[in-house]
Amino acid sequence: MSSRVRLGVNIDHVATVRNARGGAHPEPLRAARLAIEAGADGITAHLREDRRHISDADIGALSELCHGLGKPLNFEMAVTAEMRDIALRHRPHAACLVPERREERTTEGGLDVARNHAAIAPVVRALRDAGVRVSLFIEPDPVQVAVAEAIGAQVVEFHTGAYCEAVIHGRDPAPLLEALKRGAGEAERRGLEVHAGHGLDYDTAQTVAAIPQVVELNIGHFLIGEAIFVGLETAIRTMRTRIDAARPGA
Repeated sequence: MSSRVRLGVNIDHVATVRNARGGAHPEPLRAARLAIEAGADGITAHLREDRRHISDADIGALSELCHGLGKPLNFEMAVTAEMRDIALRHRPHAACLVPERREERTTEGGLDVARNHAAIAPVVRALRDAGVRVSLFIEPDPVQVAVAEAIGAQVVEFHTGAYCEAVIHGRDPAPLLEALKRGAGEAERRGLEVHAGHGLDYDTAQTVAAIPQVVELNIGHFLIGEAIFVGLETAIRTMRTRIDAARPGA
């Protein structure tokens, strides 16, 4: 495959900064609009059970914005009845089911679909029946990929955190990158669309984007952090350039 890799911009941490002061600034909706103007192909937002960053009102506003601009909203959510009902109410373009623990600072790994398939499958089915495209955030493990297919997911998003941490801390990232490549190949063989995200920066995003089966990267923390120094538009445009460089023929 040589098609252009889509870039989804996660705006959770704009809301983190806003909530630190309890006011209305900076506004996630404004960040989403700027991201789209800068070249984002879609917006990602994670409504956590503890509401530590994105709020219910944010999801409503983002749904309206993305629908009005013809851009997809990727709604990240835990596998709970509450989140299922919120997703069914707003019917975003896509819902990405992720693991969630209240004490974690950020999502620490992939969803264990193999162990928890009995609880996950009904949520996948309900979302699909409502016309929502369902993604599962998993490790690039062939068993997890196989179960994702079996319970009806259309997309798998591979957790790239371990690979990115290895790069940052000077450990050998080659085995982890190879696992991502093998997982992407297995997902493609099973008819699943392949996305990737977590911990990606300019360099690691370009490397992961070069994996032929990857069609979308979802990136948030790095872009929001980089925006402090260069502005959100420049950060996103630079990321877009780096991702495109991974597929020069696209």
